[in-house]
Formats: sequence, structure tokens, C-alpha cells
Amino acid sequence: MIIISSLLLLVGFTALIAGANWLVDGASSLARENKISDLAIGLTIVAFGTSAPELIVNSVASFNGHSDIVLGNVIGSNNFNLFIILGIAGLVYPINVQSSTAWREIPISLLITLLFLVLANDFFFTATSKISRLDGVILFACFLSFLYYVSKKMKLEKNEDSDYHKKANYKIWGLIIFGLVGLLVGGKLVVDNAVDIATTLGVSQKIIGLTIIAAGTSLPELVTSIIAAIKKKSDIAIGNVIGSNIFNILFILSVSAVIGPIEFSKNFNQDILIIVGGTVFLIIAMLTGRKRILDRWEAFILISFYLLYTVYLVSKEL
Repeated sequence: MIIISSLLLLVGFTALIAGANWLVDGASSLARENKISDLAIGLTIVAFGTSAPELIVNSVASFNGHSDIVLGNVIGSNNFNLFIILGIAGLVYPINVQSSTAWREIPISLLITLLFLVLANDFFFTATSKISRLDGVILFACFLSFLYYVSKKMKLEKNEDSDYHKKANYKIWGLIIFGLVGLLVGGKLVVDNAVDIATTLGVSQKIIGLTIIAAGTSLPELVTSIIAAIKKKSDIAIGNVIGSNIFNILFILSVSAVIGPIEFSKNFNQDILIIVGGTVFLIIAMLTGRKRILDRWEAFILISFYLLYTVYLVSKEL
């Protein structure tokens, strides 16, 4: 039984990654034709496309009442993005960060994470801890504000891309449609079989969400950022990670909460604070050494911390 579930989980991840790649490729082609900048594409289209697996997985999990998987996936994905993806991309090639990203987008990501912490713990509202539909509406309103901010940024940063090769409209829309289908099928397979495996092995859904599902749904971000780093397109690499983290909290979590209120276990506070700490480290990295560059030694620190923290999480379950 567990072997079949594991194979279906692998098939689900494959469908998610393929679907995300097709969706990103099609959406990016549409953006290129409108001469949108690399950073704007990274913060929006690429970030949305690579976060689509998390959206589908969380929507299914929320509908089925698996709150720990919903939270574990969002929090785990954000930590994976920040520590592993940015870390590996920084090892491949030091990431040169735009001034606006260092002083606006990264701090915005930090503030959004702190807002998530406040809403999840209901510090100012009730004695119970949950992310209600009202919280979801608040997060979604912030998401619309972020989109407005980026849309204004797009108007100021037009981009001419000499490497772009025009695609026919039917190819672009074919990629988008097949991408969405892959995401829907993959998301269903991942949630159902991850729950089956967790139940069979006696592992908590929290750990499954924070590790296996989070890493699996973050693979599109990993591939995208590594390729961007190899091509020395730092704006896409950093924009993809920061944009995905913002999307995960403001859009994916808000949609999940509207589908069904999410019961919040205070055990997740530690993991949210890890995101806060990692984002603060990133801001400090922009001030030290070569300013506004994530150096290889800083990237190594990010990766090392995440690996040690993952070992700690798993050891607690054993």
C-alpha cells in the first residue's frame, strides 16, 4: 500500500513540476511581448507560476480539512525558498540585488510574515488560534495592494529582451492550459497520497507538510532560480523567491482560509519565526560585505542552517 502511495506521490510531484514549468513558460511569453522587466516578471508571473503547486495542494487540503498540511506547506515552502533555493542559487553565482528589492520587496516580505504571525495567533481578537475567513480576506486585500504596487513598478521598468523568441499564440495558450491541468491532477495526487503515507507511518501531517510536501511543491522555484543564477539573471532568481514567499502567505493562504477556516497549532510559531529570522539575515546580508550582493559564504550559511533545522525537526518525531 505504502509503495503504491509513494509512486503516486512521485507522479503527483512530476505533474506539478511539469505543469508549473508549462504555465511559467506560457505566462512569461505573454509578459515578454509586453516588454515587462525581469524583476517584475520574477515578482509576479514566475512567482505565481512556481507557487501554483502550493495553491492547488493547499486548496485540496483545506477543502478536506487538513489544516496542518495547509500550514506546513506554506510555512515549509517559504523556509525552503529562503534557505535552500536562495542558498543554492547564491552558491551557483553571487546574487546581485536591486536597490528597490533590498529596501522594499524584502522588507515587505518580512512585514507580511509578521502579519501572518499576528493573525494566526489571534493576538488581538479571540482566545482561540485559527486563520478565519476574515483573516483570509485581510490577507487577500494585502495581496491586491501588493499587485497594485508591482503594477506601478512595471510601468516604470520596461524591458527589452533580445534573447526572447516570439511564440505563436496557440503555443502560449496551449502551455498555459496544459500547465493548469498538470497542476490540478498533480495537486490531488500529492495531498491524497501524502496523507496516506503519514497515516501509515504514524508521522504527523505537520512534518509531512513542512518537509516532503513543502520541498516537492517548491521544486519549480528551485529549478527556476538555479537556471536564472546560471544565466546570471539575478533579478529573476531573487524576485522568484521573494515573490513566491509573498504569494504563499497573501494569496495561497488567503484562498485556503476562505475555502475553510484553518486551525492553527502554536507549534508552527517556531517555524514562522525561522522565516522571520531568515528574512532579517537577508536584509543584514544586503548591508554587509559587498553591499546588495548575497555572497557565496552567506548562501552557505542559509543552506547549512536549513539542513540542521530539518534534522532537528525529524529527530523530534523519532
